[in-house]
Amino acid sequence: MIEKNNDVLTITRVFNAPRQVVWNYWKDPEYFKKWWGPKEFTCPFSEIDFRVGGRCLSAMRSREGQEFWSTGTYKDIAPFEKIVVTDSFADKEGNIVPSTYYGMEGFPLELEVTVMFEDVGGKTKMTLMHKGVGNLDAKMRKEMEQGWNESFDKMAQDLSHFIK
Repeated sequence: MIEKNNDVLTITRVFNAPRQVVWNYWKDPEYFKKWWGPKEFTCPFSEIDFRVGGRCLSAMRSREGQEFWSTGTYKDIAPFEKIVVTDSFADKEGNIVPSTYYGMEGFPLELEVTVMFEDVGGKTKMTLMHKGVGNLDAKMRKEMEQGWNESFDKMAQDLSHFIK
């Protein structure tokens, strides 16, 4: 399910895995690397200091070898229920850079990602809200939505190994 308002992209997915397992895919850099990025991308680097005030730094690499780095600071963590983290483009040292550094227009320097987790009979309902996207044109919003969904497809595929 996908909902949009002017400034928030919202995506809701249900994963066939317990909430604690899905939670770890956001918390543990080794799990994060398995799903971060659209289907044609890999995640060669992820560093996560998973605590309020802690930072994260990750890279997505295209098949052609181009890397896109992002960073954020955790603003709120409610174990197994909610994660709130800032989201910014970065260079590989973790310095915030404008989206134009990667040839993209319209992104603010900082966005915010909120992820909610809910147990639904042993499965996990996960709702992502990516805030700050109001200035993006329709094409860029569609690409962002597609990227998140392809990432979550990769997560679902990897989570299938946990289900017997």
